[in-house]
Amino acid sequence: MLSNESVPPAFSRSNSQASMDSTSMEDFWCEVESIKESREDGSEEAMLLEFKPADEGELEAEWLQDVGLSTLISGAEEEDGQALLSTLTRTQAAAVQKRYNTYTQTLRKKNKHTVRDVRDIFGTSDSSPTFETVPVSPVSPNGIQLPGQKPVWKSVSSKSCLDCGIDKGSPSITEELSYDISFSESISVLPKTQEWPKNQRFKKEDSALPKFIVRKSRYGLTEVGDLSPEDMKKIRYLSLIELTAFYDALGVELKRNRVERVRGRENGLFGVPLTVLLENDQKKVPGVKVPLIFQKLLLKLEETGLETEGILRVPGSASRVKNLHQELEAKFYEDTFDWNQVRNNDAAGLLKMFIRELPSPLFTVEYLPAFITLVEKISKIKLQLQALHLLIMLMPEANRDTAKAFLQFLKKVVANEGKNKMNLWNVSMIVAPNLFIYKGKRANQQEMQAAATTAHIVRLLIRYQDILWTVPSFLISQVRKMNEAAMNNSKRQLMFDKGVRKLLRRKTMERERPERLEGAVTFPPYLQSDIPEGVIRVYAPLHSKVSMAIQLNSQTKAKDILARFQCENSVMQDILPGSDNEFMTVTE
Repeated sequence: MLSNESVPPAFSRSNSQASMDSTSMEDFWCEVESIKESREDGSEEAMLLEFKPADEGELEAEWLQDVGLSTLISGAEEEDGQALLSTLTRTQAAAVQKRYNTYTQTLRKKNKHTVRDVRDIFGTSDSSPTFETVPVSPVSPNGIQLPGQKPVWKSVSSKSCLDCGIDKGSPSITEELSYDISFSESISVLPKTQEWPKNQRFKKEDSALPKFIVRKSRYGLTEVGDLSPEDMKKIRYLSLIELTAFYDALGVELKRNRVERVRGRENGLFGVPLTVLLENDQKKVPGVKVPLIFQKLLLKLEETGLETEGILRVPGSASRVKNLHQELEAKFYEDTFDWNQVRNNDAAGLLKMFIRELPSPLFTVEYLPAFITLVEKISKIKLQLQALHLLIMLMPEANRDTAKAFLQFLKKVVANEGKNKMNLWNVSMIVAPNLFIYKGKRANQQEMQAAATTAHIVRLLIRYQDILWTVPSFLISQVRKMNEAAMNNSKRQLMFDKGVRKLLRRKTMERERPERLEGAVTFPPYLQSDIPEGVIRVYAPLHSKVSMAIQLNSQTKAKDILARFQCENSVMQDILPGSDNEFMTVTE
């Protein structure tokens, strides 16, 4: 977690005055005070993230690299970049062009070096560029877009769609989400209201959130775990381009933090980067995707703590949690830690401590401003969810898998509200300060807004998590097109390589073949056979006998060879009169 002194503002404040009343904020600020106390007594170490300032043009250059288009900066003509560009929609291509234009203009100002013109990339020929982009059309069952095909909607049933929402019988609005068309393309009219209106408050009732239904394709929905690492890498490229295009379409700036260095421990359980922790855990349990200590804490709470009143809200004993923390560090990997001694509230405290002590936040410090912006600048829940969906696609695998396990646990906590007295809004208010950056000072109006904002994000994450772990069909379609383009390029390259190899082999044979004398005759292959050493084959194509092998010795003369042919020729003349041509050629 970030220290108060080292952290720049995690989000820029707008004129939005969205807030919750002081009563509903009580849980949030009690949690903040609990975190501050644990810091002050030394039970937690404040991790430090170092931010580097952004020079002019560097943000655009980093963006192009992050979306897999570093070739636009280097000037190299690589097939991967060309394949990616060929799959972009109109709005996605516009987002790339906008960043590239800014980058090139900055370099021209700095006069560093000549850069490629944007018209060389998108094939435009005038000052008002037009794009040759992928037409937006529905996705067929195999994930490939079919031009001109229109979607046919059937009646909604549980077998043909993904029903997302915590339904308690409360009346709520039902909306259908479409994955066939990119989110940015579906924004035909810019919303008039970009921010929460003045004095508007978040409605904490569960029924205030709409119920979304996602149409399944013939082969179902694709989850992030179903794709190969290489395909997920392409999904991240496309998700960042789409997120940027989506924010551009809404007239919202997509901001990212630039982290230079993360200081964390290299061993142990708490305060260790997720990737390092998983590397250590995989030595013990190969293939594990969620840290073992995190899994064990979740399992402990699921087995005994889901019905505990005030679970997550009621803090455990600070001294007990501190002692358990130290004991876990010493005994966990030795399998000698006694879990029966751990009380439920103490286990919840350890769980939240693990999340807070991660050197980099679970939802990545780079995109924390984007998480805040999607609530502060976008008022419609559906648009917030679409932005949130793309942000989840951008998360590193270790962060995403750990977040998924955590959100599944929180959903179970909310499902037991009747016994633990923890509804969706209560859980969101408690979890928010552990996931997102806070300043840790006394409450003021801006911090009240931040609290409501982050709690609303957590509420969306818990409520719509089943949607967030699926990959939108339009991204799958674009990855398929990238793979097809790469495959076609490979085939062309293979054919080219075969042609080159054949040409080189022929050139090599020609170099190694002895030079023919001027006037020599080239004979067909059936006359060219291997000849023993000391024997020459003499060819006389116009003689009756056109070829003869002659054994040479030190006394053999040309007239002897001629005599041999004349002798053979005379024999043939008796059979075929008129064969008197004496032209012959000698080869060795």
